[in-house]
Amino acid sequence: MRVVLAEDLALLREGLVSLLETHDFEIAAAVDNGPSLLKALLDHRPDVAVVDVRLPPSFTDEGLQAALEARRRVPGLPVLVLSQYVEQLYARELLADGSGGIGYLLKDRVFDAAQFVDAVRRVAGGGTAMDPEVISRLLASSTRDSPLGRLTPREGEVLELMAQGRSNAAIAEKLVVTERAVTKHTANIFAKLDLPVTGDDNRRVLAVLAYLNR
Repeated sequence: MRVVLAEDLALLREGLVSLLETHDFEIAAAVDNGPSLLKALLDHRPDVAVVDVRLPPSFTDEGLQAALEARRRVPGLPVLVLSQYVEQLYARELLADGSGGIGYLLKDRVFDAAQFVDAVRRVAGGGTAMDPEVISRLLASSTRDSPLGRLTPREGEVLELMAQGRSNAAIAEKLVVTERAVTKHTANIFAKLDLPVTGDDNRRVLAVLAYLNR
């Protein structure tokens, strides 16, 4: 089973190579940056890609984006993503096309060799391998997918006070903040509830209606 591996930390990369080879995987390429990863995936068409999310040159989501681009060019290319933390946006993006052959594991799972190797094999076989903590976070966040779920706790407090009919000045006094801070919070609330500026609608009223209908 041929693997393309992407990890920028040399010691971890070498350790993963050694671990996978010990379990009879063939390492087609082991790279340390996004552009090299995309090239390796397209050149080698491996049975599975094991990819760190954050790679040079940007150290943001370079690895994930390279893997997603490779999947667009090679539909169904199996990809197992490794991440230091649960990053729900990345997990959702990986799951977006609804096809199999995908996985998302926290790097801590690598230290459980049996679990990690099983995940690699499962993804290579067209299945999924999702870290339990990732699943837990995704399930928890699914209950917050309404527009109101986008609000921060402080913005929720401001909206609740707006629903009580309080002015910005009264809200500021209640929360012991400046009126300017309340104005900023209300602007954020309108934006997160997708309430654009128009000449016909009162966004404050619409925001309160959204709160009352939650």
